[in-house]
Amino acid sequence: MRGRLAGLVGLAALLVGCGAAPAPAAAPASDPTLPARLVATASGDRAHAHLERLQAIADEHGGNRALGTPGYDASVDYVAETLRAAGFTVDTPSFDVRAFALQDKRLTVDGAPVEAGAMGFSPAGEVSAPLHVAGTLGCTPEELAGTPAGAVVLVQRGTCPFGVKSQNARTAGAAALIVSNSEDGPLDGTLGDLDGTVPSLGVSKAVGEQLATRAGAPVTLLVAATTTETTSRNVIAQTTTGNPDRVVMAGAHLDSVPEGPGINDNGTGSAALLDVALALGPAPAAEQAVRFAWWGAEEVGLVGSTRYVEGLSPEDAARIALYLNLDMVGSPNPGYLVYDGDDSDREGEGPGPAGSAAVEQVLLEQLAAVGVQGSGTDFDGRSDYGPFIEADIPAGGLFTGAEEAKTPEQATQWGGTAGTPYDACYHQPCDTLANVDRQALDRNVDALAGTIGRFALTLNGVPPR
Repeated sequence: MRGRLAGLVGLAALLVGCGAAPAPAAAPASDPTLPARLVATASGDRAHAHLERLQAIADEHGGNRALGTPGYDASVDYVAETLRAAGFTVDTPSFDVRAFALQDKRLTVDGAPVEAGAMGFSPAGEVSAPLHVAGTLGCTPEELAGTPAGAVVLVQRGTCPFGVKSQNARTAGAAALIVSNSEDGPLDGTLGDLDGTVPSLGVSKAVGEQLATRAGAPVTLLVAATTTETTSRNVIAQTTTGNPDRVVMAGAHLDSVPEGPGINDNGTGSAALLDVALALGPAPAAEQAVRFAWWGAEEVGLVGSTRYVEGLSPEDAARIALYLNLDMVGSPNPGYLVYDGDDSDREGEGPGPAGSAAVEQVLLEQLAAVGVQGSGTDFDGRSDYGPFIEADIPAGGLFTGAEEAKTPEQATQWGGTAGTPYDACYHQPCDTLANVDRQALDRNVDALAGTIGRFALTLNGVPPR
């Protein structure tokens, strides 16, 4: 795709930067009651009905909705047809993507098998070599200086993407990489479609701590995998009213992992977004145009959103006033997390682009309006806001947590069970309808509706770019 849409005539220039923006359609004056009406109209129950359809699609197509599968294509068709029936003009632009398929993975230490998770886009290979314990995150080549040539190097999770760690391991002379989780539970992920990496696996925090005491132990690491060329599609729809030079954009990834139907990850974000789009309608009485996107190939490295942002001209990127991301908003042991736009938590990455603090504040206000005190979570690059903040577009979003464990303080604040994951079925076959907390989904639908309604009326706090 690389951001170029077909079939939208005047709207195409706005969406992908191929020319001047179209004039907005005639509409009544903006309605100051829009946020309240949108919250009242949006419905967690209706969002759940969309989840039921996504579950049925997975059931009908081999149990998942992953990249390159009939289940994903049927998911795209369902979202697009539902929007068109409501009066939206919709496009489903395609883009090229490389698909990773894992056949086998194994890790042994001193001859004993060790549980390890896959890293998507890991090079295939089998390495037998001594274990080198780096004792660092491996985010710069200097951190891995002194790695013996041909070693299997152990690094810690955090700060930089897995692919960067793997590239740095190769630069340092290592033949393979093990990443130790920073949280309880197993670790899988993706290196992204990068060159210059080494065969890579992830291990749990407990296993990583054990390995850290075994420097020099003989290790065998095996990755058997193939990478193929395929195509995928995004879904894009925009209101015909509102200023097309100051667009409020919201998105969610529509694909699942191959292991399961992906109903919380990320059926919940996709369903919440679809319900709010339908509640808003194609021609609301708003000051700003509102654009909705359902991304493909997120689970293999944010490919759909990345191709979209890459395809924007500088002028069209500047027309996006802000981006809101929805990823996993119905976790069964939910947190109520908002991306930390102002870096007030002083954890991980720094603040988002100017205007991200205002996005965070409005999202927190909207959660408070439904009786929930939200907390910040780091812009760690794990979802589709990543390409937007890299393009200096203000961003924020809602998240109820993945494989990390809920803390005792969070359990006191929000309920649920301390010491267990927000979503124990993250990237597992059990991520089904039974894996969704309907109250969390409903609250996040309302928070999204109120936030889109507010920014559709006024962009106070979000500077022009």
